[in-house]
Amino acid sequence: MELTALRAALRGLSAYRELKELPVMAHMVHLLDHLAGGQGEEAVDDYTALFYYLRREGFTGLGDWLWDQLRYTESPYALLAERGGADPALENAARRDVGTLVLLGQTDCDQYIGAMKALLSGDWSPALAGLPRWSATAPFDFDSLTQFYREHGAGLYARYRAFLWEDGQLIPVADPDCPQPQDLLGYELQREQVEQNTRLLLSGRQANNVLLFGDGGTGKSATVKSMLYLPGMEDLRLIEIQKENLTGLPSLIRSLASRRQKFILFIDDLAFDQDDKTYSSMKTILEGSLEKRPVNVAIYATSNRRHLVRQTFTDRAGDEVDTFETISEKTALAERFGLRIPYLTMNKAGFLALVDHLADQAGVQMEREQLHAQAMAWEIRHSGRTPRVARQFIASLGA
Repeated sequence: MELTALRAALRGLSAYRELKELPVMAHMVHLLDHLAGGQGEEAVDDYTALFYYLRREGFTGLGDWLWDQLRYTESPYALLAERGGADPALENAARRDVGTLVLLGQTDCDQYIGAMKALLSGDWSPALAGLPRWSATAPFDFDSLTQFYREHGAGLYARYRAFLWEDGQLIPVADPDCPQPQDLLGYELQREQVEQNTRLLLSGRQANNVLLFGDGGTGKSATVKSMLYLPGMEDLRLIEIQKENLTGLPSLIRSLASRRQKFILFIDDLAFDQDDKTYSSMKTILEGSLEKRPVNVAIYATSNRRHLVRQTFTDRAGDEVDTFETISEKTALAERFGLRIPYLTMNKAGFLALVDHLADQAGVQMEREQLHAQAMAWEIRHSGRTPRVARQFIASLGA
């Protein structure tokens, strides 16, 4: 395509016009504008800036950059295709835009350099000859892009699987600290319950909110995070939320309702003091709001407290007229989790079996009787027969 025709086509982008606001495309549009206006020196500036931004973002070609942006930008057509909706006018506009962007990605850099050379004096010849090039390919078309939206969705949820929710903003986590399922030890029955509920969520049916409670170091948080790496969980997304950010949770849940992915909203180490202002917010989020919880969203929480709210002897023997109501109010939040799974300290036999397993993995050469004696001594000093204590003990032997 001639550069003048390419310029006109880019000016006509409609379904993907947000791309033109990005530095790479902005400099491309300016480059074509300056070439059309006979401004050779300005065109050189735009050309070199375009190359700089491509490389800064890690791309060797404009087509590769376009393929990345088209997949992970939440354009109107991307969201339509993700939902499986129909809008002929929007689809036609997107098809036309993608055709233009394919041609743009395939345009060789020599065309731009040749056009600049025609506008500049011979003094510019060495500089133009030394200009860097980017590869001229377009690894996509309209059909492959549409298929991607239907299979993976669009935007951040297509690119990333884990997120943090902070101050009303989603922060992607490119490399989440999530254990592989085979790395988890013990508590098979508990993990099986969590997996079954999560697969219910993935199937599109209403799943329970889940509370994992019990002793520290037993693997409650690890169980939730490991769901991302189980077979068949490719559409699962994990959003970790701190307790202090609970007030913005309803708006987040509302925004997830129309997405094709399934979401676990994960609140780690959830607990409340008596006068905690976020307590009522959490109750309403779980149950009690006028809005229904979307079928593709479930809340998973972990806590060291069975009832989540600190109770005192004063609650049970205080001066309130109806002490039972006081206690019921304190336990009401935990009861709004449909699935409550205890993670308690392991018995001695289970703990020692876990120590043996970890010792074999680490290549520890020690008589089992001596190993067990040292393990129990370590457990007494560290207060708990848990996977965490077992791992720390084996690590201490290596040290």
